[in-house]
Amino acid sequence: MARLRFSKMHGIGNDFVMIDQRTNPTDLTPERCRLLADRRLGVGCDQIIGIYAAKHSNAVVAYRIWNADGSQAGQCGNGARCVAAWVQREAPGKVGQVMHLESPKGVHRAQCMADGQVQISMGVPEFTPRNIPMVGFADMQDSYALALPGFPEIHFGAVSMGNPHAVVEVDDVAGMQIEPLARAVQTDIHFPDSVNVGFAQVISRDEVQLRVYERGAGETLACGSGACAAAVVLMEHGRVARSVTVRLPGGDLQIEWPQHGQSVLMTGPTAFVFEGEFDFEGQGL
Repeated sequence: MARLRFSKMHGIGNDFVMIDQRTNPTDLTPERCRLLADRRLGVGCDQIIGIYAAKHSNAVVAYRIWNADGSQAGQCGNGARCVAAWVQREAPGKVGQVMHLESPKGVHRAQCMADGQVQISMGVPEFTPRNIPMVGFADMQDSYALALPGFPEIHFGAVSMGNPHAVVEVDDVAGMQIEPLARAVQTDIHFPDSVNVGFAQVISRDEVQLRVYERGAGETLACGSGACAAAVVLMEHGRVARSVTVRLPGGDLQIEWPQHGQSVLMTGPTAFVFEGEFDFEGQGL
């Protein structure tokens, strides 16, 4: 196998290995993804993103996502913004032009702004339990109760943003140890495909503090789909306005959801870190 060329990028600290799969694609097996994501033995990242030729006529590229543990993901908001910036780099004279990206869950409108911000349309939130997916609840509820061994009963909102999210509102997100509870939620039988678990603290009508424990990656500095999920759940509960700043450990995202049935808009920065090559043969893969 030839050396694998890649770009290292991040969106407010949520970092990615970006691989152009349009010519001479590499077989991104779970083992190879785990090695690439390893922060000591590989490149180091939260997710690997492969960029492919689009099948949808309206899209400029398609992309697929692998988590650090080698599992595949349906969507990644910060990753989608990085894909848009990666594509924009090939056509720098077209800053501000709308493009469409084909994710595993559909086609998304994206726009790279002159100030370096990237806005992406993340799709219409899905609250129906079977489509999240979540089992054991026949009907959609504003809030779900879950009893977990060793923890007090928790109440959460649930939504799919192309991937499943459980959102727990808390009083002090900075002071929490989120991993034990998040892992218990992720392995609960109500979530057959596991779930991203967000812990959200409402600061004001226009501001939310958020930490997210992602399935397949653990706690990340930022989660774009998690920011969208937290915002729409809190909007549904009447806790925040329809446009809100979500503050994550790695930085801020602006989330807008005009109304039911419309797509959620996410705006935030991206960054190129470095270009590199990786030798799988030297690692025995």
